[in-house]
Amino acid sequence: MRMYFYKTCSKCAYCSLSGKAKKIINIFSEDGMGKVVEIPADMTARDLCQLLVYKSHCVDDNSWALVEHHPLLGLERCLEDHELVVQVQASMTSEGRFLFRKNYAKYEFFRNPLNFFPEHMVAWCQETNGAIPPSQLLQNFLNSNSCPEIQGFLYVKEMGRKSWKKLYVFLRRSGLYFSTKGTSKEPRHLQLLADLEDSNVFTVTTGKKLHSAPTDYEFCIKPNKRTELKELRMLCTEDEQSRTSWMTAFRLFKVPIPWQQALNTLQSSASRSVSENSLVAMDFSGRIGRVIDNPLEAQSAAMEEGYAWRKRSQRMNILGSPSPLHPCLLSSVIHRTQLWFHGRITREESHRMIHQQGQVDGLFLLRDSQSNPKAFVLTLCHHQKIKHFQILPCEEDGQIFFSLDDGSTKFTDLIQLVEFYQLNRGVLPCKLKHPCTLVAL
Repeated sequence: MRMYFYKTCSKCAYCSLSGKAKKIINIFSEDGMGKVVEIPADMTARDLCQLLVYKSHCVDDNSWALVEHHPLLGLERCLEDHELVVQVQASMTSEGRFLFRKNYAKYEFFRNPLNFFPEHMVAWCQETNGAIPPSQLLQNFLNSNSCPEIQGFLYVKEMGRKSWKKLYVFLRRSGLYFSTKGTSKEPRHLQLLADLEDSNVFTVTTGKKLHSAPTDYEFCIKPNKRTELKELRMLCTEDEQSRTSWMTAFRLFKVPIPWQQALNTLQSSASRSVSENSLVAMDFSGRIGRVIDNPLEAQSAAMEEGYAWRKRSQRMNILGSPSPLHPCLLSSVIHRTQLWFHGRITREESHRMIHQQGQVDGLFLLRDSQSNPKAFVLTLCHHQKIKHFQILPCEEDGQIFFSLDDGSTKFTDLIQLVEFYQLNRGVLPCKLKHPCTLVAL
């Protein structure tokens, strides 16, 4: 069962363009179900996402994306907001399809630009020998006249062959180059690897299996046309962070002006929301409230709040539950209505979902445990690593509670547990921020 929030239409792009010539587009959700959508020929990816959000009664939180997916090639990428959907479809093969899903990493660069580019990757930082102010780094990437050069080692697959070479590579606005002599960037030592003009960067989902890649972190540059496998420029990094950095640089270099528009959209949205940093621990036990400055006192208050939830639940059991279900039965099934709960999926499926939806800090889901039929598992992403925490049932005074810290903090149901860890990190490496969500079209 899935629950959705209804969003009223406020003159979306589809409504305003309804008088124009239409094209038929097939959109698929992650469960494989398809939907035929009739759209204007000049509709952008962002406008189509807003239309699908409205039609599916989802929450529009700027994290929905339209994904170009090529199952036979093992490639996928999120369309940029400004791209024309019909134009992209014309360059796809018959097996290619559009997917509609969450991608919390879509604008992550704008939130934390320094996390994407270590100093050794940015030539501008190397030349100035100084730290990069986040605002300066961001503006330099969005300014076509001062865009910094990105450099570093990449594994490069030789065209038409199975072998890979480790090369020192330079990414500039004019293209991707490699050095024929170590790390030299002299013009006579540079050769063009790929042109950015009429191409896009894709994540490779079947790299080690299909291309004998040296690591799991493969991506490729694909021309904007119906392309065969041998025409793809395959690249590979040592880790997920490096792959994210290189792919983000490709996207920024290719379309600086539309990215500036995306930044403006994100900043406008952020100004209307409450920043996580503005949330503070408060004590309302006295006559007036006060901010808790001591981190240890704040943690203790968080623990007490967990116990307070239990006490409220126990009082409800004594006075009688308003639900027609027995409270114990209700607490065992109520989580199944939540968007973050995904039932009996495997560990590998949970990894795939976290990868597809952006691998940002705090991205999470809950699922049934495969090893313990009475337990559950919290799958959480932190620093681009996926971790699993078992949630075990425990009994106290004849009532079942759930805990992921060996009973130190107990909750009557998984909804209370999730709400608690959305506000308090507790034993987790970070707070729960972004629910891993599937949508039914």
